[in-house]
Amino acid sequence: MPQSFVLPSFYMTYPARLNPHVEDARERSDAWARDMGMLEGSDVWDTSDLQAHDYALLCAYTHPDCSADVLTLVTEWYVWVFFFDDAFLHLFKRTGDRDGGKLYLDRLADFMPTDPSQPMPEPTNPVEKGLADLWSRTVPAMSPDWCARFVTSTVNLLNESLWELSNINDGRIANPMEYIEMRRKVGGAPWSAGIVEFAAQAEVPAVVAESRPLRVLMETFSDAVHLRNDLFSYQREIEEEGELSNGVLVLETFLGCTTQEAAEKVNDLITSRMQQFEHTALTELAPLFAEKALTPQECAAVLAYTKGLQDWQSGGHEWHMRSSRYMNEGCVRSSWVPGPMGIAAPALSPRELMVTVGAERLRRYSHVPFQRVGPSVLPDMSLPYPLTLSPHLDASRRHTIEWAHAMGLLQPQPGVPGSHVWDERKIAGYDLPLCAAGLHPEATREALDLASDWLAWGTYGDDYFPVVYGRTRDLVGAKLCNERLSLFMPLDLATPPAPVNALERGLADLWARTAGPMSDRSRVAFRASVEEMTESWLWELSNQTQNRVPDPVDYIEMRRLTFGAGLTIGLCHIGLGDTVPEEVYHSGPVQALEHAAMDYAALLNDVFSYQKEIEYEGEIHNGVLVTQYFFDCDYPTALRMVHGLMRSRLSQFQHLAANDLPRLCEELNLAPEACEALRGYVHELENWLAGILNWHHKCVRYHAEDLSHSPMPAAMPQATLATAAW
Repeated sequence: MPQSFVLPSFYMTYPARLNPHVEDARERSDAWARDMGMLEGSDVWDTSDLQAHDYALLCAYTHPDCSADVLTLVTEWYVWVFFFDDAFLHLFKRTGDRDGGKLYLDRLADFMPTDPSQPMPEPTNPVEKGLADLWSRTVPAMSPDWCARFVTSTVNLLNESLWELSNINDGRIANPMEYIEMRRKVGGAPWSAGIVEFAAQAEVPAVVAESRPLRVLMETFSDAVHLRNDLFSYQREIEEEGELSNGVLVLETFLGCTTQEAAEKVNDLITSRMQQFEHTALTELAPLFAEKALTPQECAAVLAYTKGLQDWQSGGHEWHMRSSRYMNEGCVRSSWVPGPMGIAAPALSPRELMVTVGAERLRRYSHVPFQRVGPSVLPDMSLPYPLTLSPHLDASRRHTIEWAHAMGLLQPQPGVPGSHVWDERKIAGYDLPLCAAGLHPEATREALDLASDWLAWGTYGDDYFPVVYGRTRDLVGAKLCNERLSLFMPLDLATPPAPVNALERGLADLWARTAGPMSDRSRVAFRASVEEMTESWLWELSNQTQNRVPDPVDYIEMRRLTFGAGLTIGLCHIGLGDTVPEEVYHSGPVQALEHAAMDYAALLNDVFSYQKEIEYEGEIHNGVLVTQYFFDCDYPTALRMVHGLMRSRLSQFQHLAANDLPRLCEELNLAPEACEALRGYVHELENWLAGILNWHHKCVRYHAEDLSHSPMPAAMPQATLATAAW
């Protein structure tokens, strides 16, 4: 059978190396698979299948430096995970048996007790038997923190197979952002990152395991690994197995292009994610080490882990080019050959050479700010949700201006040049209560005042940071300012220190009014949403200082934070109290629902604010601009793509609300009042979307005739936030 497309030229800056213990691992892992019952008689594999797949070769390439015993154990883990994938396909995906699949998956968690002394149930099939054996041999070498993280990634890997099965049953192809997020879980690369820690004896210290740099390293590694696998496995998955979860198919459908063109864009995204990995490793790890005061041994462990992820990337690529499991006809075995350049440059076309050496990354640093782009074009962004405004809107408008005066937001900050970023005309013109009144139409007067004040504080901060710290490139000052903000959100509600500026004073007041009625669980979550937003301001400042247009995936995920979506959605949680169990908020369907709504709203703002941000503010954090740079296309083309993603995210939001959330209630056996509260939360998100859209349409800030570098007119009726984040 001819290949579905010609494999593109891949970006790979480090060569693959082969572990010398590969033969030993191959023999021992084959014997182990037979002992576990995975071969003849399993109805999944026989010996020839396992030998053809050659997982020992995969592990020898991806873990080139570990010992023979460690390589064997790692290989057995991969034999197990691939056997699980094929067994689940055979038993449940092909039969569409979602209920049976869930029962099958639920039992597997019992074979990964974080306490090694806890007994396991008796295995009933090869997957359970293999997991029980591997877990008991791996856990003694690792810390409880690693075990907890590895259990999470393994459970995600197993449970998200149901997402693939649901999409197959529904005949549904995911949108690009949905696919990338879900692929990280079902694809298993985060799980592989945990294996890297074990194999390299480089356990990531708990104090930095959840930090942005380590999260980005893991996610970029995951995305590149998964998308590369999609290229090599397209023919088998789409044409032979009837799969719908493949990045090439996702882009082919979303862009309406040929399979070859989709494959090329998937490869471009792989390159972008790998370069984001390199950027993070080179620019964010050293500051993290200093900030967290890591010991030399801890720094060495993180660097060894980073190197292990690089080894996996290059080794996994080499294995895909050799394994019979994948489409790899005509693929160059390796672009690394002896010579002064290290790569076979003469054999490459100009475009292939550009990809191989990563020259395209320079374009991201070449943006010329303040270019004339003309008025923003607004496509149809109508929503199927009716707008309702709070009857307390006018009263809240008066209150918010008074509150801003009292907190000092409308004055210059003592000893801080250029800090008079707002005055009364501005805050009246921005009309933040109009936004709050649409987000929370049923709020009490007190609750609407609180929501309006939060919007005022967050918007003021997002204006303050680029003016005070961005123009002077004072990243250290910005970081110190941000670090102090957490002091004004004490989880125990203790008295905070005396504030030294309006940001601190306003936050202290808001926290006292918000956190008191919250449960401990809700208080922790809400504080985290505020901290994530303020830390995202530092990310924006860093990119602006480097004049670096962000990677598209990193941009979308960070845009949720810079937009303040977590904070404003967190206000919706307050009314629910503890009616909805915590596990529901952390479930895949609810997380996906929130992310779909966040992305729609954030991209909506990018569409409205394109001229303001690009022409008048010199911004680089705009989804339309990011799309222009990634796809190397003009404004109308990028706008169509962004609008298409918005529509896809809205469609996903509706699909989740109508299908996945009722299924979640049933699977978790939620009480009727919890199910009703969850439906109410969906309605809150619908209000959230309708309120944001109305606010953008009513404001004058984004209209071409209102954009000017001159002072604001004396009377501005319903304007919007003067910041790129809103």
